[in-house]
Amino acid sequence: MKRRSFIKQTAAAGTLAGIGSMGLMSFSTEEKKKHITILHTNDVHSHIEPFDADHADFPNQGGIARRYSLIQSIRKENPNTLLLDAGDIFQGTPYFNFYGGELEFKLMSKLQYDAATIGNHDFDNGIDGLLAQLPHAEFPFLSANYDFTNTVMDGQVKPYKIFFKDGVKVGVFGLGIELEGLVGKKLYKETQYLDPVEMAKETVTQLKQEKCDLVICLSHLGYHYRHEKISDLKLAALTKDIDLIIGGHTHTFLKKPTVTQNSEGKNVLVNQVGWAGVNLGRIDFFFDRTGKTMENGTTIIV
Repeated sequence: MKRRSFIKQTAAAGTLAGIGSMGLMSFSTEEKKKHITILHTNDVHSHIEPFDADHADFPNQGGIARRYSLIQSIRKENPNTLLLDAGDIFQGTPYFNFYGGELEFKLMSKLQYDAATIGNHDFDNGIDGLLAQLPHAEFPFLSANYDFTNTVMDGQVKPYKIFFKDGVKVGVFGLGIELEGLVGKKLYKETQYLDPVEMAKETVTQLKQEKCDLVICLSHLGYHYRHEKISDLKLAALTKDIDLIIGGHTHTFLKKPTVTQNSEGKNVLVNQVGWAGVNLGRIDFFFDRTGKTMENGTTIIV
């Protein structure tokens, strides 16, 4: 499929309120609001175990087992939950140096991640090393702006995926940061970096054609920069019809999602939960006949 063939959008998210089209959703007169929970991580960097109790910054925090228990408890509370990751799964502990990413992907599969995007450190064993570990990932990798034509990763990554939860159609797509200057050319080889703003516009247009009720971007662009480099906040301002941007790369700790405006002056949520798996992001969307609202967004310490 050609990247330029992906085109369309959705509804505008709310801060604590935002109205959008309901796509394919249907309601009976007695039906309650539909409730979708989004859980997310970013920049876990191969942190499998929790930090030590005497760690200066994150004492006794993090760890895959604890995250698993937390996620399972939230899924019991609301089965209509999506679990997403915004990249940089690899690199940071000896687990990656020894297993090359196999353990990280196997454990994320046990946690039943629904999708992830690719961060710059996910190329640290080269594009061949990334491909070698993909069979251990029981979830898709999404990237609309990495063109893997003429590489071993060609056909292995989708620009977006649509999920159905309680009759709600959720479109999720991925964006990656420019690799030149961050990753050696020998590692990413012929991978082409496409303009993230343009690819976001085309992909969101496609998702709107698909009548999605909620549009989420998994971004490894970074939260904000002082210079003109494209960031999550800039992406939000230059596009429309993205409801939520789940970010990574800059290791930004946000206690709750930032509410900013898109190119039409409508609200967009931008969130990021630091690094190393010490936090889990949670955002709850509620849908009724009139549109959708985001009634809760928070960062949970693991």
